[in-house]
Amino acid sequence: MNRNTYYNNRPYGRSYHKKPEKPKVEIDFNDKDWKDKVKKPKADTRTKTSDVLNTKGCEFEGFNLSRPLLMGIFEKGFERPSPIQEAAIPCILMGKSILARAKNGTGKTGAFSIPCLHLVDPKKQHIQVLVLLPTRELALQTANVLKSLGKYLDLDDKIVTSTGGTDLKSDIIRLKRDVRIVVGTPGRLQDLAKKRDAHAQHAPLNIDNCNMIVLDEADKLLSTDFLPAVTALLEYTPKDRQLLLFSATFPSTIKSFKDQWLKECETINLMDELTLKGVSQYYAYVDESEKVHCLYALFRKLTINQCIIFCNSVNRVELLCTKVTRLGFPCYYIHGQMGQKHRNRVFHNFRQANSNCRTLICTDIFTRGIDIQNLNVVINFDFPRSANTYLHRIGRSGRFGHMGLAINFITNADRYNLCAIETHLNTEVAAIPKEIDASLY
Repeated sequence: MNRNTYYNNRPYGRSYHKKPEKPKVEIDFNDKDWKDKVKKPKADTRTKTSDVLNTKGCEFEGFNLSRPLLMGIFEKGFERPSPIQEAAIPCILMGKSILARAKNGTGKTGAFSIPCLHLVDPKKQHIQVLVLLPTRELALQTANVLKSLGKYLDLDDKIVTSTGGTDLKSDIIRLKRDVRIVVGTPGRLQDLAKKRDAHAQHAPLNIDNCNMIVLDEADKLLSTDFLPAVTALLEYTPKDRQLLLFSATFPSTIKSFKDQWLKECETINLMDELTLKGVSQYYAYVDESEKVHCLYALFRKLTINQCIIFCNSVNRVELLCTKVTRLGFPCYYIHGQMGQKHRNRVFHNFRQANSNCRTLICTDIFTRGIDIQNLNVVINFDFPRSANTYLHRIGRSGRFGHMGLAINFITNADRYNLCAIETHLNTEVAAIPKEIDASLY
């Protein structure tokens, strides 16, 4: 027996570790009883607010979606469209560009994912949908949602995620396959959209015929950090593209972008109030030296399913993680200076809701779009510097109309900032009571 034959056949060799292919589930969607085959997740009986219940009574089946897509929607646990889904899905299906504003955690990802999946033409073998997001974790999360919803559309290997911090060559190899949807961060996608040399017929990311572009967390993507890459990518796409912008906050910078790229679009604004109705907001007035002691008291008193603690710097994240762990409360931490593999591992483990480690300490890298259904408490260990950051931070709890709790540690230096944010968001942050009613979160 030669060396290679021995290596491949030994118990701990390659053949032993090869994962068996999952058998494809075959379902006859022409069958009248196709809905009986839907494997719905356990019903969520938690209280929901009017943020997601204030609808016109539409049903997903009323949008004339394909049955395989409906199957994925129902198995994902979606029961009825939320207000933003009810307003956005018909517009997108009619081919309109939209500028949509809705609260955090009310179903914006589903609002663009469902119509995009429906409009993908399996006969056209080119990239048809490009989804841009500001963070790597959000890109991975969105790609997973698209794959889950499109489970029965045979698109799993046709959805590619490409973000910074990963191997560029592997992305180029994956883009050479039969790809229909690309999800990623603007910087990496811009690199891939450039031709490698003058003799190349196409760039690795060929979006010459991509007629649908999604900007999720559009306010962040149109900031000075991302705008050059975003506009460069749009230049590569057809002029008659369908452009979909979604966000909870739309600063003044969006107006100039709209005038240039969205002269004709449907505007959807479901932000009569800025903060989520299910999130109770409190502040604790403390000295800087008392913050860790106050955090320890909260851990002992609150019923925490999962919790995110925000700090304003990388050093403070790591230092606080060390202190919290020494107090006997295991926790994860994540920030932008960590390696991508480490970030992915932390993100994955925290999403699994491991009962032994239910706390994550992070910088503002986790303020955008991250959806963790069991997360019920957000603590601003360091008070944020802007109203938009505050809004996105507290929006990590109270997802999809559920109840949540946001607690802010306020020092003497934060008093005026707290008042300014309350005024800007037209909300009230109350002093923390001795006992917090468990039904509030």
